[in-house]
Amino acid sequence: MSERVLDPEAPRRLLAQSGVARVMAALAMAGEETRLVGGCVRDALLGRAVNDIDLATTLRPDRVIARAKAAGLRSIPTGIEHGTVTLLADGHAFEVTTLREDIETDGRHAVVRFGRSFERDAQRRDFTINALAVAVDGTLHDTTGGMADLATGRVRFIGEAGTRIREDALRILRFFRFHARYGLDAPDPAGLRACIAARDALDGLSRERIRDEFLKLLAAPGAVAAIGILSDGGLLTRLIGGLGDVGRLQRVLQAGAMFNAGESPRPYAQEIGCLAALTVFSIDDAERLRVRLRLARAECALLVAYARVLAALQAMPQIDADDVRRLTAIHGFPAVGLGLDAVRGEPRPSVTDDARSLLIEIRNGSVSMPRFPLTGADLVARGVLPGPEVGRRLALAKSLWLKLGCPEGEAARTDLLDRATA
Repeated sequence: MSERVLDPEAPRRLLAQSGVARVMAALAMAGEETRLVGGCVRDALLGRAVNDIDLATTLRPDRVIARAKAAGLRSIPTGIEHGTVTLLADGHAFEVTTLREDIETDGRHAVVRFGRSFERDAQRRDFTINALAVAVDGTLHDTTGGMADLATGRVRFIGEAGTRIREDALRILRFFRFHARYGLDAPDPAGLRACIAARDALDGLSRERIRDEFLKLLAAPGAVAAIGILSDGGLLTRLIGGLGDVGRLQRVLQAGAMFNAGESPRPYAQEIGCLAALTVFSIDDAERLRVRLRLARAECALLVAYARVLAALQAMPQIDADDVRRLTAIHGFPAVGLGLDAVRGEPRPSVTDDARSLLIEIRNGSVSMPRFPLTGADLVARGVLPGPEVGRRLALAKSLWLKLGCPEGEAARTDLLDRATA
């Protein structure tokens, strides 16, 4: 079994940060207690960057607001109906939530009441690695076995897995996402069995919640293996309404790792690019995903452009530099780069060395993307009467420009203009 070394002193260093120290001092009060909880403790122990810091407290929300005001801290009632108040200190936001206990759950929503037991609050969380807490004196509290699970890379539900899932079916997706980010070996068997057994519950979740969680999963380091397990367990089709190509997903992630390592930036958002590589094979797939995952217009546009690039690539046995320019001018570089990443290593098309070099140069910005050099105003200035004739000639000129490999420079522009106005 794999195992990683944790840094038990890291939470103390977290407490020493100025913003954290100010919030903890503001909430300090006889008979009350506040602790750092959840992801910030987990990631600090792993030596990872801590972006969001959450706190749990015995103080009721109104007392949190009053204590913050007395300490000169701004408070925002971001989720006060659930006991959460956001405090601002030293340019950072800290979510402070009053301890809670579940009274009733239906798989989508929970009815809770405020409590005073940190142990009971931990029991209502999803996974053991998310239930760690650190007191103001640096004492690490672990009532669910989260430290051992974090060290061995085991994502384990707190208590009985089926019960946790019935409380909130989104925990099925969260199980796979957290395993993809924190797991070391195979998924926890009991958790995996419970997720597969409860897969029908996914149908009751909102599309927006599925979208957010699924895209986060695609961005996780272990996404390929996790998606493969989702597919084998019959969950992937329920989520996206179609099949997945894990091989293409892996190629896109590998290409992204290469470019993100410093060679050049990726030309598309990782999550949407991964979604396209995984499950877009035609324009119909793009429309299906738009509906199922509530995609934004720009996100769907990339999927459509990617689908068109795939169709073009399938008809081309070989891609050279002129083909790259032509495809980029028609579909945009994000879709072309993504498409060529996805099909790399497949039987067709083969990509020449000069095409690969051009792709890298476009990605790192040393070569600009080809742009059609003429406008209607250029033709009118040469004597073409405004109206349909301008559009017709521009279309013919663009077709010729694409056929020639999208030449650039003033000489190429002048030649194209001469032909368009002859």
